Amino acid sequence: MPVANMKNYEEVYRSFKLEVPEYFNWARDEFDRWCENPHKLALWVVNDFGSETKLTFRQLAKLSRKLANVFKANNILPGDRIIVILGKRSAFWVAMLASLRSGVVISPGSTQLTAKDIQSRFVASGATAIIAEEEIADKVDAVAMNCPTLKTKILVGRRAGWLSFDDELEKAPEEYEAVNTRADDNALLYFTSGAAGLPKMTIHTHASYGIGHLVTGKFWLDLTENDLHWNLTDTGWAKAAWSSFFGPWNCGASVFVHDSAGKFDGRRTLAILSKYPITTLCGPPTAYRVLVQENLQSYSFNTLRHCVAAGEPLNPEVIKVWKEATGTTIYDGYGQTETVLLVANFPANFVKVGSMGKPSPGFKVAIVDRDGNEVEPGRAGDIAVRVKPERPVGIFKEYYNEPERTAATLRGDWYITGDRGVCDKDGYITFVSRADDAILSSAHRIEPFEVESALIEHPAVAETAVVASPDSLRGEIVKAFIIVATGYEGSEVLTKELQDFVKKMTAPYKCPREIEYVDSLPKTISGKIRRTELREMEKQKKLMKIFAESGIS
Repeated sequence: MPVANMKNYEEVYRSFKLEVPEYFNWARDEFDRWCENPHKLALWVVNDFGSETKLTFRQLAKLSRKLANVFKANNILPGDRIIVILGKRSAFWVAMLASLRSGVVISPGSTQLTAKDIQSRFVASGATAIIAEEEIADKVDAVAMNCPTLKTKILVGRRAGWLSFDDELEKAPEEYEAVNTRADDNALLYFTSGAAGLPKMTIHTHASYGIGHLVTGKFWLDLTENDLHWNLTDTGWAKAAWSSFFGPWNCGASVFVHDSAGKFDGRRTLAILSKYPITTLCGPPTAYRVLVQENLQSYSFNTLRHCVAAGEPLNPEVIKVWKEATGTTIYDGYGQTETVLLVANFPANFVKVGSMGKPSPGFKVAIVDRDGNEVEPGRAGDIAVRVKPERPVGIFKEYYNEPERTAATLRGDWYITGDRGVCDKDGYITFVSRADDAILSSAHRIEPFEVESALIEHPAVAETAVVASPDSLRGEIVKAFIIVATGYEGSEVLTKELQDFVKKMTAPYKCPREIEYVDSLPKTISGKIRRTELREMEKQKKLMKIFAESGIS
């Protein structure tokens, strides 16, 4: 496939620099520049019932100006926080644009949030308003009395006590002058997914995501204004801002959306890829793992030219199967809610399967030790980004109202991501684990992802999570939780087969000494496996066993 935006990585990396003006409003200064052509498609939404909605850049700009006037009429002011809980419908994109245009700080949330989650977010953020869909209204009303800052409720639908999104939009004026926000003004407030610990409130400015995601869209997603880009991620997560909003629209690409409230369906996703002229695809590794379980040969991928994955490392076997069926390589990317794209396999580079790739243009990413010193190639350490003497565009501003937690991310000149990795002699970085995921067994440090990568290559394994399980002799042992693939059943015979398989793929001491077959794995609502929950479950289970054996009740 031709490389659209990066022909020589080293040359781009050496010379690339993002310029940030003093004042910057992304809706006005970036999105609106694509409105010159009245027919240029911005958003294409399809649902499971055959309904389709197409909106041009100009139409979306108009709707966002009207919604900004709704905010103004209801005293939702620049700097105020607004929580938005909407599924994959056009109203989400309108709300994002209107918030940026009006200087209101938007905090997107997943439709899977509970009433307790919603209350917690209002209390923590001090949000004054919410835009939600009908399925969320009961949850909000159940806790509204415990959310003293909540003043305005807007519903995509109709309900007593709520303003109607459509009705308010219909009567709002079309003219609105965008707020002249500073580039470093607060723009987005994202709650992290909480894969390891409680969620944090991550603040991004108008520049950090608006300008910073130029790298994401241009160099990793490899987008041009002629592309139709599909990101599988739900709207409540920062990945939607990456790949369904800033990344594509910085490049003038059209965003494709499948509005489905149901569980992810591999066959339906493949059918959509076959039916619509989608050119680029972005999805979490979990989705690709589901897709490769299907008969890929029965689908066509005539327009698909480029695929990426992010959220957690992607196993080499999945990349291989997808490539054989579609002709496209899945390019891994790495970043966080706190950042834009930090590391990636860019199309211009040779892909080392299993590696996340090389640092993004504009970032110095390295592996450092506990003292903040870069380690030699091949040695594991903390994945870090240099933020001094100059902070790169794309790093979050702060954890909202948590200065100590913000300061704790710094180690000398580095921002510490909380992930561990290894950099080889060629500059390729490989993810090893979350900093708290490593297993210490008989003095061996074992990284779970390496064991998971070995297991997933066995045809009997559909999905797996590896964690530490307490052991009186070794301190900890490797335990694997496994969802078996279709046609297989968990058994002692399969357990022995998998253990022998891992021993051949990796060092024998990394073999899972215990394997438990499960129907599902605990995940955050963004789809990341909650290894923390599995580890705690193992600790409690072993503790109860000790109590039972000692006669303690």
